[in-house]
Amino acid sequence: MRFYSIIIPVYNRPNEIDELLNSLIKQTFTNFEVLIIEDGSEEKCETIVESYKSRLNINYFFKPNSGQGFSRNFGFEKALGDYFVVFDSDCLIPEDYFERVEAHLNKDPLAAFGGPDKAHSSFTPMQKAISYSMTSPFTTGGIRGNKAHSGVFHPRSFNMGISKEVFDKTEGYKISRMGEDIELSLRIIENGFKTGLIPEAFVYHKRRTSLKQFYNQLHFFGRARVNVKRFYPKELKLVHLLPLFFVLALVAWGISYFVFFDVFLLGSSLLGVFSLAILVDSTIKNSSLSIGFLSIATSFTQLIAYGIGMIQESFRTD
Repeated sequence: MRFYSIIIPVYNRPNEIDELLNSLIKQTFTNFEVLIIEDGSEEKCETIVESYKSRLNINYFFKPNSGQGFSRNFGFEKALGDYFVVFDSDCLIPEDYFERVEAHLNKDPLAAFGGPDKAHSSFTPMQKAISYSMTSPFTTGGIRGNKAHSGVFHPRSFNMGISKEVFDKTEGYKISRMGEDIELSLRIIENGFKTGLIPEAFVYHKRRTSLKQFYNQLHFFGRARVNVKRFYPKELKLVHLLPLFFVLALVAWGISYFVFFDVFLLGSSLLGVFSLAILVDSTIKNSSLSIGFLSIATSFTQLIAYGIGMIQESFRTD
């Protein structure tokens, strides 16, 4: 039976940590420790962590702010597990998560693994719409957590596990922000380690709660994708450029109103069909027409923010 070390970096989010830890005390498989790495927060969660000490094998560490990647490295160095499992602080963990991971690794040993994310029934309509757009094939989110599209699987740090051997070989994250999990996954694969998706090991990922917050997050993700290209030029693939093409197409569509009105009408029709497809798909998946309409807004926000982030980072010279 494997022993797991759960590494959770946190920055000014004590309430999220409370919800996450509450989900961990319900695990059916309990052979794990929890390490909370407070990354220079002003709103500390130490008191909340203390309240779980009788129910979890848990340790709290405070360190100066250095970003999530290096905070995870800090946790890896303190960890005692056979596997180090990383969660974002805004995740909720299903009670059979580690039971499922253990069963999968018994059948198919992996040096590094990841799982998908889903929306919990308690999430707000906006959170469910954001979750939809982040996992929808209409926004390229369908390539995440989908075995049919994963190819060589690249784990992501919101729901990721690596063996101690992987950490000893790679020494963890080399960059702390801006695509740090993608860069680590690429090095894990370069070093010959076997990676894989565990489809049943999903988490409920709360993400952001407003379109503005979501825009800022996806703008950062777009910048991160370009940043990773600086380390691995061949890893910027056509599918990653689709949001950028979407932004350029929107600009061309707007200009066509003044120059080629027939092209503008054609573009309007295409956008209408695209929006309708999102509406129908999200409504069916969420059993809610209102979430379907919200999903149009979150999907457009995702594509635009990611595309603009890519454009801006491409012109950055410092």
